[in-house]
Amino acid sequence: MAKIVECVPNISEGRNTKIIEAVIDRVRQTKGVTLLDYSSNPSHNRTVITFFGSPEGVKEAAVEVAKKAAELIDLNKHEGEHPRMGAVDVIPFIPIKEVEMEECIEISKEVGRRVWEEAKMPVFLYEESASAPHRVNLAQIRKGQFEGMAEKVKEEGWEPDFGGKTIHPTAGVVAVGARMPLVAFNINLSTSNVEIASKIAKIIRRSSGGFDCVKALGVMLEERNVAQVSINMTNFHKTPLYRVLELTKAEAARYGVHVIGTEIVGLTPMQALVDCAEYYLQIEDFDFDKQVLENHII
Repeated sequence: MAKIVECVPNISEGRNTKIIEAVIDRVRQTKGVTLLDYSSNPSHNRTVITFFGSPEGVKEAAVEVAKKAAELIDLNKHEGEHPRMGAVDVIPFIPIKEVEMEECIEISKEVGRRVWEEAKMPVFLYEESASAPHRVNLAQIRKGQFEGMAEKVKEEGWEPDFGGKTIHPTAGVVAVGARMPLVAFNINLSTSNVEIASKIAKIIRRSSGGFDCVKALGVMLEERNVAQVSINMTNFHKTPLYRVLELTKAEAARYGVHVIGTEIVGLTPMQALVDCAEYYLQIEDFDFDKQVLENHII
């Protein structure tokens, strides 16, 4: 059976459609890969691109995305709600079919080296590919963002894995690594007070004592005048979406606020959504493998 690897690069542009399309065209033009989805958020000023394919095709497309993003995106002129440190901010590789995590780690290291050599963006290896324990968490690497990165890379323990103690003057640095599938899950609140979203994010995220495998921050959706709890669910098996949603509802109620909607950015495993359906519908003795029709279609 064919090997399939997924790649989900995030670029720091969510408003200029010409730039976004020019970067995504590098995926469309690469043999051996299929563009699955891309989603732009003007408030975050960020676009999430999802594609998959053969290991060789995915490697090539990822490098091409990095090169085009570095060419077209100037972070000196970039503003957005989402933290960022690079024109292409993160490039994760995810094993999907007939591929082990170890192979994705090797892919990430090869791509990291090439991104430095061909795009001149220094690279931090993160998650399963991390070269040190303090580099596993993307938020720790990104701390200081683009504006503070030139000084950070000179500090002890923070030299990039590829590129030395420097940053690209306009494109910054990028995190490249291997990980399991995550769910980008955002919760919108009935308030424009971003401090409430930030307080809720602090309660639910793992780094502040909240749920395992949850990363969260409060952001403002300017185009809707709505505060949002922006979440990365790094392992929905350990912490399901519905558990995070229910605690968010309870915490929001303390401030006289309610949830007005949620969103999923990019693709998500079916199991994550079926888990929510099973919970809210109170389905008894549900068997995902046997009772989901699509599981019987080859």
